[in-house]
Amino acid sequence: MPKAIIMGGSLGGLTAALFLSEAGCNVTVYERSNTPLVGLGAGIVLNPATVRYFALHKSTNLQVMSITAHWLRYMDRRGQIVAEQPCSYRFSSYNAIYRGLLDAFGADDYHLGEAVAAFEQDAGSVRVQFANGRVESCDLLVGADGIRSTARRLLLPEAQLNYAGYVAWRGIVSNEAASVETFAMLHEAITYHLMPNSHMLVYPIPVVDRAPGGAQPFLNWLWYRNVPAGPGLDDLLTDREGVLREVSLGAGAAQEANVAALRREAAELLPPALAELVLNTPQPFIQAIIDCEAPRMAFGRICLIGDAAFVARPHAAAGTAKAAEDGWQLAEAMRASDGDVIAALQQWERKQLALGRSVLARTREAGRRAQVDNTWRIGDPLPFGLYSIGDSTMP
Repeated sequence: MPKAIIMGGSLGGLTAALFLSEAGCNVTVYERSNTPLVGLGAGIVLNPATVRYFALHKSTNLQVMSITAHWLRYMDRRGQIVAEQPCSYRFSSYNAIYRGLLDAFGADDYHLGEAVAAFEQDAGSVRVQFANGRVESCDLLVGADGIRSTARRLLLPEAQLNYAGYVAWRGIVSNEAASVETFAMLHEAITYHLMPNSHMLVYPIPVVDRAPGGAQPFLNWLWYRNVPAGPGLDDLLTDREGVLREVSLGAGAAQEANVAALRREAAELLPPALAELVLNTPQPFIQAIIDCEAPRMAFGRICLIGDAAFVARPHAAAGTAKAAEDGWQLAEAMRASDGDVIAALQQWERKQLALGRSVLARTREAGRRAQVDNTWRIGDPLPFGLYSIGDSTMP
């Protein structure tokens, strides 16, 4: 039974762990965070790949952990719906998917506060050294440690994060915090508002980590705004303690002056319903939009999956799906190779490199259309999808 170590216990790492276990591997997950990864994200557009494990095992009720949007709408500056078409996208939250996957994998082989510092391999195994000095050996090491991947840095130091020239302010608003009229207008749709060199979108998500009584509907929003690299961006990404963050600031970390400026500009620039969401979000958070392309994903007995390999902009809503697909395809390759790790990774890499490059190209094009060229038009279809536009639709 091949022994696999997963670096990173987020959605991609957990999905890989579950499918590799089913393929006959002895899997242990090591997560560098000292605390469970709840609250790290907001809304997620589901793709069949994202929820493949749940669908195959019927272990989680997708109706409970997700909400369907029945309409794609475009809203003008006055707040009027100027284009509308039926759709079938299903939305969930990071917390809901994380908890479902972690419950399925179990806590016995999921270890928090375990950062991998280094690794080396020979023909027969990989030696993994942790930050506390402990060393373990395995047959397969999976780097699933996200955007700021230690595995990528060690294997591909030339593969750098590239800032796209804009940020996304984000937030979630409960139905209680929105007016009745605004919630009614937005809670069954994915709604876009296009502006010169900017755009905003809103969609419903379930929040399941509240008091007993089931999921509660929230509205998840993202407002993309161009910010040149330099002092202005550095100020936005400097938290309330004065620490400059590389990629994002979580809820409550953005400087109050920047949050106040966001609210002023929302009131001035956005349709009334969308401005209301920004104004009623107690702790908006922010992420710099970046991308990264790994020229390789397989290195003997070591591989990179998800954001550790390709960081794509959010416009295709495929980041979580791609990480899950990487993990599932890896398990299928291991099964097909009868446990021959090196042969499995060689076979697996070809398809996953092509997929990563395709998603990355599509998200770059969408970002250019919306934030630079202003060629994203009212009524245009969304670029959502993993292998192709439209494959994220779910009943």
